[in-house]
Amino acid sequence: MDIHEYQAKTLLAEYGMPIAQGGLAYSPEQAVYRAKEIGGDVWVVKAQIHSGARGKAGGVKVCTSEDEVLAAANDMLGKRMVTNQTGPNGKLVYRLYVEAGTAIDREIYLAFVLDRATERVMCVASSAGGIDIEETDPEDIIRIPVEPAIGMQDFQARQVAFALKLGSGQISEAVKAIKAAYRAFRDLNATMVEINPLVVTQAGRIVALDAKMGFDDNALFKHTNVSELRDKSQEDTREMNAADRGLSYVGLDGNIGCIINGAGLAMATMDMIKHVGGEPANFLDIGGGASPERVAKAFNLVLSDNNVDAILVNIFAGINRCDWVAEGVIQAMTKLDVKVPVIVRLSGTNVEKGRQILKDSDVNLITADTLAEAAEKSVAAAKSIADPKS
Repeated sequence: MDIHEYQAKTLLAEYGMPIAQGGLAYSPEQAVYRAKEIGGDVWVVKAQIHSGARGKAGGVKVCTSEDEVLAAANDMLGKRMVTNQTGPNGKLVYRLYVEAGTAIDREIYLAFVLDRATERVMCVASSAGGIDIEETDPEDIIRIPVEPAIGMQDFQARQVAFALKLGSGQISEAVKAIKAAYRAFRDLNATMVEINPLVVTQAGRIVALDAKMGFDDNALFKHTNVSELRDKSQEDTREMNAADRGLSYVGLDGNIGCIINGAGLAMATMDMIKHVGGEPANFLDIGGGASPERVAKAFNLVLSDNNVDAILVNIFAGINRCDWVAEGVIQAMTKLDVKVPVIVRLSGTNVEKGRQILKDSDVNLITADTLAEAAEKSVAAAKSIADPKS
């Protein structure tokens, strides 16, 4: 789960991260009110969407008058903002964050991420932060692994601060900021904390001017203060519908819908579809309890994607039973009046009974005995829908 910049800053500030004064606005008039509330003569108006690179897309504007704040808010609110991270459809801007302007001397990059190669939390930093961080030479990136048993130590934070070439008067502040980011990462079961930029002001202070945080969905039950920050308007509608129904779904760009039990089998099925020349439309794991009702929900979810030209149901039954799945497929195809070809491959517990149920039914579907055969038939069926002359 991702959260907005202002939410991440609020969480980080609770751990001691210094941030600039700011406030949330849902209308241009409220943005002006926030600017007056903050005071000063320079403000930054920021679009709040789940994406980086907002500055390059016009989502971050420096304003020196209340009229400029009003104009910037008018320009952003209600618009669909497209960045190099949102995809071509972009994300709608429903809220803004108005922040006090900061006199910047230097921009730094700081992040904590999970490094699967070392099985450690990795502190990643660079003395060249800001909007062009992607162009930084990999040789200039600082990486410090954190031992999970003892956590981020003071000497490691100082090592990062010195590597960032901070002044002697800034080392102590930087150490506090680095450890604050680590504690938030650890305590809140985050998968990422990214501060870009973490700036040195002209007065020599350390301040986080932007922040992104992502969290482990499986740990949200322990952190209600975090789970309540979820903004479903920023997430894929299909994925949210799936999560609300206890299904694991990830939307893709292909045209072959997948209904599969088990993440490993789902990945293998997607690979096989690609291998035989097709493109999967989604990753969908219906889990171990594939009851008829659950299968029907999965069909409904896959069919909500208008790009789907065929559906591949691939079930290896262990905890599941093939006869349950077969009944679920028939119920779904009958109730939903499925118009696209459906290819079903069953294996495992009660497989013969499941295949017999499919054979005896009146629904029009295609069966397959192996994964390769199922993938080939799915690709062929999808092509026949996409191009009837083929």
